Amino acid sequence: MLNPGPASASSHTLRALATPVSYHNDPWFLERFRNAEREIAAILGTTQDVVLMQGECMLGLEAAARSLVHPGIKCLNLVSGIYGRGMGEWLRSFGAEVIEIEVPFNAAIDPADVESAFAANTIELVTVVHSETPCGTLNPVEEIGPIAKAHGALTMVDAASTLGGIPLLPDEWKLDVCVGASQKCLGAPAGISLMTVSEDAWSAMRRNPLAPRASILSLLDWKDMWLEEGRFPLTPSITDMLGVEAAAGEVLEIGVDEYFDRPRRAAAACRAGVRAMGLETFPRDDSIASPLLTAIALPGGTDDLELCEHIRSHYGVVLGDSEGVGGIVRIGHMGLTARSFHVVAGLSALGRGLLDLGVSIDLGTGLAAAALAVNDAPVAIG
Repeated sequence: MLNPGPASASSHTLRALATPVSYHNDPWFLERFRNAEREIAAILGTTQDVVLMQGECMLGLEAAARSLVHPGIKCLNLVSGIYGRGMGEWLRSFGAEVIEIEVPFNAAIDPADVESAFAANTIELVTVVHSETPCGTLNPVEEIGPIAKAHGALTMVDAASTLGGIPLLPDEWKLDVCVGASQKCLGAPAGISLMTVSEDAWSAMRRNPLAPRASILSLLDWKDMWLEEGRFPLTPSITDMLGVEAAAGEVLEIGVDEYFDRPRRAAAACRAGVRAMGLETFPRDDSIASPLLTAIALPGGTDDLELCEHIRSHYGVVLGDSEGVGGIVRIGHMGLTARSFHVVAGLSALGRGLLDLGVSIDLGTGLAAAALAVNDAPVAIG
């Protein structure tokens, strides 16, 4: 599984998923749930509240947006890909007045443009995608957060494909709400939204009369009932939560710095191979490229969906398509896929698939370059 979607679960996580299901109010499970919260906080180095909402990351993102947004609120939405564009559609549907900064999908948001937007407008909420996964790019949320906070605005970060895989520091970067996905960098099951919420964000939610209550989308219910009183607002998925606890615990056991360095090394090897094949990566330069995947620009006329289906059916390897952007395929480096084996398997399948479709590339040179890069910076197999 080489696409930048769900990462393969480790044997440690799989064993946790095989644990017999207990009663959700059993003190044993309550401690497992609290321990998962502590582990996520430790990975992020945060003292903010950690909320583990029952539902995959899109639920967490919608819950955060609905809790913060009300008709007439002025939002700055930063668009560098399809997920940022989709957030703007959500914000407008909730009644927000939306200002947007949009850049080409192979680029990243310039913090200077964010500063200029504040100089020209009164903005209450900034929404940004940390990594636009289809494009393989990173936005500089570490610079955007302090700008927003200095102007009294909140930030909401879509960290679906970065939380648990690269540094994301809500406290240091002054980020108010971060929403991540359990199945990506951690390699846990899909079904849990991993969230951090600042005191400023809680206050804003309480002031919003339209913030969901008595709803699966209610962050305030999680705050009041679980974080304050120790009562679940709904029945949590015991199995999914045990998987999150095991996966997050494994990150801490390996060491956060080492765990975060693995995708960086895998990405360097993969990109060396891509370029030696005669192909190009999609981001305009490596300084804005996410280490959690390699997005590869396909030669003109090559259909990404056709290529991915051909590779899957002939070679048993799943590459990520462009999710509608067009002309891109992706090799993931999240969780267990941040290994030399996955780099070589992904490049081999990509090269063979392109050759089968009549695209001229130098597969042997590409694999040799990737192997040399792996030797220069070993990618751990364990």
